[in-house]
Amino acid sequence: MTYQEALDWMFVQLPMYQRQGASAYKKDLSNTILLADHLEHPERSFKSVHIAGTNGKGSSSHMLASVLQEAGYKVGLYTSPHLKDYRERIKVNGNEISEENVIDFITAHKAFFEANQLSFFEMTVGLAFEYFAAEKVDIAVVEVGLGGRLDSTNILTPEASVITNIGLDHTQFLGDTLEKIAFEKGGIIKDNVPVVIGEFHEKTIPVFSELANQKHAKLYKAFDCIQCSYTSDLKGSYQKHNIKTVVQTLQVLKSKGYSISDAQLQEGLLRVVANTGLLGRWQLLSEKPKTICDTAHNKEGLGYTMTQLQNETYENLHIVLGMVSDKDLGAVLPLFPKEAQYYFCKPNLGRGLEEHVLQQKAASYGLRGNCYASVEEAYDLAKTQATIGDCIYIGGSTFVVAEVL
Repeated sequence: MTYQEALDWMFVQLPMYQRQGASAYKKDLSNTILLADHLEHPERSFKSVHIAGTNGKGSSSHMLASVLQEAGYKVGLYTSPHLKDYRERIKVNGNEISEENVIDFITAHKAFFEANQLSFFEMTVGLAFEYFAAEKVDIAVVEVGLGGRLDSTNILTPEASVITNIGLDHTQFLGDTLEKIAFEKGGIIKDNVPVVIGEFHEKTIPVFSELANQKHAKLYKAFDCIQCSYTSDLKGSYQKHNIKTVVQTLQVLKSKGYSISDAQLQEGLLRVVANTGLLGRWQLLSEKPKTICDTAHNKEGLGYTMTQLQNETYENLHIVLGMVSDKDLGAVLPLFPKEAQYYFCKPNLGRGLEEHVLQQKAASYGLRGNCYASVEEAYDLAKTQATIGDCIYIGGSTFVVAEVL
């Protein structure tokens, strides 16, 4: 089996949320527990930090990993989804898992996966945890895939649990109120394990406080942190919230015996991209014209990025925009500026929203532009039409950014 054959089998033969949506979401952890038993519980052989949240968990995970690397630790990093290559999901000290490791894992366990109908995500979590155990990492930073309580990563007992923030996203799975979503994400809170809450919201803090009390878990409020003013090479203005969350989490780890100096903290935050290879967070692709891509795709995330975009200086604004079909367009489209030329496109996956549907809905909010058959075609035309004093923004979906990168 080649690497491409292993990927094809994983992507096509088994359910995957990013491709299929609701049909790939499982309502319990029975398969993950079964897989952990089969693999002899690799998740028990390494320390971890477990990170959930509606927005910011990817950036926070990479920041945290970068600082821990600067402090001399061997750090596993598990995130999702990937932008260019599946192996981005699983890294040790910034280096992606090898193609051979992926091949060997699928080959060794393929019969078990088929017999038990494991999902793409369950297999990937199993691969990550087995790899971190084999690599003998000092600590792994593990990002929740979806939700928390029922997510496949939630078999960990971490050093600290982290919840960045709560917003109305994936409501078809997690609930249609902030309180319900907070309960699902708060499901990563474990007995006697400290929990860090990144952002304040009057509707969610009571939920987290109650869950923490039930679990005898000490709760830390990063939004109240007064010694958390640092800078990062991740330039989105929204990163200020993530930085506070990361600094508070590192303070918790230091209280548990981890050695992290202030100089290592500062250097780690300034070398996130170099240390971890993070892509797609307010990423500058070119200067003339200024071209920016960002993976923000829900109301909270896009609220921050659109505010920052309109603070940029440019002559004309061009926006390459694509979304997935289960996106709440009524919540996100009003956030986009009317004074822009839009290039509506469909990301190349089954859940991609048809560009004509997006164009029609966007027009009802005063957003005007033409349709294009692919992200590539839309981006190419935007580059052709933009002058050196203009700005091009690419986003609306992680998958749109992935195709540009």
